[in-house]
Amino acid sequence: MTDTRGSAHRDGEAPFRHAPGTPCWVSLMVHGPDTARRFYEALFGWEFRPGPQQPGPYAGALLDGREVAGIGLLPPDRHLPIAWTPYFASADVDRTAEAVRSCGGTVGVGPLDASDAGRLAICSDPSGAVFGVRQAAAHLGTAATGVPGAPSWNELTTFESERVAKFYASVFGHAVEPEISTDVDHVTLSLEGRPVAAVHGVGNGLLRDRGPHWTTYFTVADLDDAVDHVLHLGGQVLRQARAGAHGRTATVTDPEGARFALMQHSR
Repeated sequence: MTDTRGSAHRDGEAPFRHAPGTPCWVSLMVHGPDTARRFYEALFGWEFRPGPQQPGPYAGALLDGREVAGIGLLPPDRHLPIAWTPYFASADVDRTAEAVRSCGGTVGVGPLDASDAGRLAICSDPSGAVFGVRQAAAHLGTAATGVPGAPSWNELTTFESERVAKFYASVFGHAVEPEISTDVDHVTLSLEGRPVAAVHGVGNGLLRDRGPHWTTYFTVADLDDAVDHVLHLGGQVLRQARAGAHGRTATVTDPEGARFALMQHSR
């Protein structure tokens, strides 16, 4: 897992526009945004400032003064899961939305204008996993990544990787790099040799009540401490801490049930 922006510094600064096809934002729409903001403020040290108020109340999360994510009120007429949703950068959201449709996906919301956040659409891939597309305006998106409290990676869990990975390759121009393994269905999506996301096929191991879904990983300095903090704040642990190629991870939820992962990077 590496930095996924087109022109980013190693220290987490992102002064330039995200390259098309790279994850550029993560957003959470919930029924109780005030409660959610208190949870993530205590967990990650985020502060909040008002963001675009269309299509509903929304606030940007700041980490040391840099925007890293957003939390808003889920409109009652929008039948979307309570989940962290990654947005991929686009130079033309309307054209990308057409590509989504032509490649077998669905455009559920938009494209629509959201003040200085730019032009947005919320889509689903052929397996049903929800993601966003964002054409930046004055607000360029996530301004820090890979540092404690900031998003560091996005991974799609689905039935099988090949067909879905081809969808993202067709829509965003990703190169598909399968993992060399006989028993693991896992591919990396890359742009110009840089990993930007991953797709993990789990077959019948996919939870029926969840279905195909994206998971956003947030960096933490101490995974065990962060997991304890999640429990203390009213969240749950779905998958206990385990070691991986890039560090230790755990999958958790916030009090409203939104799933996300915590990652302590290998030193």
